[in-house]
Amino acid sequence: MRTNFFPAALKWLIPSICLVVVGVYLTGFGEQKTDFNTEVKPILNRKCMSCHGGVKKNGGFSLLFRTDALEKTESGKSALIPGDPDHSEMIRRLTLDDPEERMPYGENPLTEAEIHTLKKWVKEGAVWGDHWAYVPVKEQKVPVSFWEKWMGKGKWAKNDIDWFVLSKIKQAGLTPSPQADRATLIRRVSLDLTGIPATQAMFDRFMAEPDLDAAYAQLVDSLLASPSFGEKWASMWLDIARYADTKGYERDDSRSIWKYREWLIRAFNADMPYDQFITEQLAGDLLPNPTDDQYLATAFHRNSMTNDEGGTDNEEFRVAAVLDRVNTTWEGLMGTTFACVQCHSHPYDPFLHDAYYEFSAFFNNSRDEDTWADYPLLYEFKQEDSLKVERVKDWLHQHAEPEAAKAVVTFMRTHQPAINSLTADHFINAELNDTKWLNMRNKAVARLKEVNLSGKKSLFVRFQNYAGPGTVAFRIDGPDGPLLTTLNLQNKTGYSWSTWDIFEIPSQPTEGVHDLYITYSSPVLKGEESGIQFDWFYFSPDFPGKDKPGQADTKALFTEVLRADPAFTTPIMMDNPAEMYRPSYVFERGNWLVHGKEVTAATPKSLPAFPKNAPNNRLGLAQWMTDPGHPLVSRTYVNRIWEQLFGKGLVETVEDLGTQGIPPTHPELLDHLAYQLMHEQGWSTKKMLRQMVLSATYRQDSKVSKEALEKDAFNQWLARGQRVRLSAEQIRDQALAASGLLSPKMYGPSVFPYQPPGIWMSPWNGATWKKSEGEDQYRRSLYTYWKRSSPYPSAMTFDGVSREVCTSRRIRTNTPLQALVTLNDEVHIEAARHMALLVLQNKPKGASEQIGLAFGWATGKAISPEKAAVFRHLYDLTFANFQQNPAAVCEMTDNLDGLATPEGAAMVMVTNSILNLDEFLTKN
Repeated sequence: MRTNFFPAALKWLIPSICLVVVGVYLTGFGEQKTDFNTEVKPILNRKCMSCHGGVKKNGGFSLLFRTDALEKTESGKSALIPGDPDHSEMIRRLTLDDPEERMPYGENPLTEAEIHTLKKWVKEGAVWGDHWAYVPVKEQKVPVSFWEKWMGKGKWAKNDIDWFVLSKIKQAGLTPSPQADRATLIRRVSLDLTGIPATQAMFDRFMAEPDLDAAYAQLVDSLLASPSFGEKWASMWLDIARYADTKGYERDDSRSIWKYREWLIRAFNADMPYDQFITEQLAGDLLPNPTDDQYLATAFHRNSMTNDEGGTDNEEFRVAAVLDRVNTTWEGLMGTTFACVQCHSHPYDPFLHDAYYEFSAFFNNSRDEDTWADYPLLYEFKQEDSLKVERVKDWLHQHAEPEAAKAVVTFMRTHQPAINSLTADHFINAELNDTKWLNMRNKAVARLKEVNLSGKKSLFVRFQNYAGPGTVAFRIDGPDGPLLTTLNLQNKTGYSWSTWDIFEIPSQPTEGVHDLYITYSSPVLKGEESGIQFDWFYFSPDFPGKDKPGQADTKALFTEVLRADPAFTTPIMMDNPAEMYRPSYVFERGNWLVHGKEVTAATPKSLPAFPKNAPNNRLGLAQWMTDPGHPLVSRTYVNRIWEQLFGKGLVETVEDLGTQGIPPTHPELLDHLAYQLMHEQGWSTKKMLRQMVLSATYRQDSKVSKEALEKDAFNQWLARGQRVRLSAEQIRDQALAASGLLSPKMYGPSVFPYQPPGIWMSPWNGATWKKSEGEDQYRRSLYTYWKRSSPYPSAMTFDGVSREVCTSRRIRTNTPLQALVTLNDEVHIEAARHMALLVLQNKPKGASEQIGLAFGWATGKAISPEKAAVFRHLYDLTFANFQQNPAAVCEMTDNLDGLATPEGAAMVMVTNSILNLDEFLTKN
């Protein structure tokens, strides 16, 4: 008996289901909707935006935002009517024959395919799409089937990265390369993670371990734990932070900021989570009870330049520093070209002109004012004074209110928030000396504007008195106004021009905000002689803890610390208190002298909203940037890490993820890694690096076949390992390491390794390059003193940067000058000498064995017979010449004991050539 599988009542569903399936097919798999970002936006950017974007709005028509495009133009009509291309003036003007009316004006007409794309887009509703980089990061599905992942053991992929890469390799008709040999792997990963070759012990252990995967994983963990790890990655970050040991501009005087470099190294070695890493650099001073380290972190934004040249406008260069911080934050941390928005709305990305100044308001209220001393500074004292600081802090903790105690400690450690004398005006017999300090002659007057005197009981003054007796009066609202306080200099004699001192003088209780007039007179000054010079003024409440035991002694300690010479100082970020708030304005066309409307701190409306309950300052800004919903920060950092390992980012334009940047080759992989960084790895740099270097993608051999070269010349699909020329720092450090000269010493002030004489030209102060002694001349390159107007020359030859502004990506070049450096620079010659000496000491007989040993030390590999023959020929040729020329032997070997022989000189020539090999200068 047959059973009817479908009940009669359901038979009518079968044709209905068929119709639904056919409909889904026709709608879902028929002609696809136009994609704005990949199809429309490139046409608009290339052909339209130069006249109808953020910079220009010709005819009243802009295509930057949909709302702009739908507005009425100067003709009174809308040029774009969604759903109706036939009545859209924009489309009509693209198809005209008259060159005076056809768009784009004065350019070649759009192709038929481009016009068809735009028509189709308008017909579909002219929907704008968000650029991929401005959409929040979402979790991505790994492109691997259950069968491939769990049943395909022994296959190529090592982790999820490889499945994303393999998918693209297959689409390109390529196959992955085999794994590189052990020697190549250990050299590659050592240089990438620590910047220098692995130690001999690491090398021997790795080469001897039978289980390659286990040995490699153990090697990676050892390198990540090495102190050298922090040095390598700090070196990368210094370009972003525009770190230098000088202030920049014409005078380019020295700046003590090396403690920031120490903070960076320690942060990377401790694997500080990247969200915390950013927060402390942007706003460490605004954290609750900030530590010294958190203050030091903010030196990130004090690497901006200061102009010490006399006669410059301090406000102009204060503003320049603020804008530099805005641009650095966007380019370095968010991979976005925001700088052009200073003058006009972004021509290609969704950022309006006003948004630039709303964002700059986060930085505009900072305390720095282009002062010669680089205020504000964090003072770090000698041991005896440090103990006094701790005693004052302990007493305040026990006897003072928290806010009052914090204010005292902050002033003791930073001399802030003081009023810089360079803000004075209304001069009579006074001036700003070199535009840096208030300088007064006899019977002088100057003004400090709008000083809040409420609750202030004393005045601290930092000054130089080089005239002896005199009187300084501080008066309210006029030169003859009520007397606030007096600084009597009758008995203060014996000061020299270079001596600064700090005095505290009691002040009359006064309420409100007043202009303060400073008058000065001296019975001994004659004519135009200067008598006194001021640095800053600080109005303060009474020292806290009045009538508490030990208050007088504690205040005395406080005063001693305040007047003590610090061991060193570091420029840091601090904001103005409420009473010194600095308003922010839009600069019309980017001109700092032409103020438009006043604005308050805010982030662009085209990106996620500012976090609720976040403070509207730099700390809130850091919270906004590190929120998991922010689309740019994690992508930018992952892309940067990838670029450091592979030589090119998943987005090649590391500095620009926007619509004018190069699109990502592996967008899903980029988002997968960015999501993992935030949600699974706790923003850990080391975990992300470990995942990348353990991947089969990273471990591929870099040899390339003819077919792969034809299909993918630039290796964008990652079907082979990358060959990348080493950075300037790595080239020098590797030469020192191979020769045994590299010093392991960490931290401390910058050093002065060998540099040819006459490179520095410092007419302002006659400063010269004084070569460091002992091991300091052989320290890693990140410790080299960096003068912006005259950077270390060999580093610049290998594409180092001056660090006047943030540099997100170094562009590698190849020039003959680079070979001249590695063959002739004294650093490389000395490295070759010491390497030759070590070779002779280890292999006293046999030039061929010596050559093989030197090659192995440099590259980690055995020398091939062909190369051995070339180097042996070089050795024999130069040995014969040196036998005939004893003077040349002395010059080549520098008369080093055990080397100053024809054999030694010939070996120096060989080692110098080995250190110049492509295999040595390139990461394979």
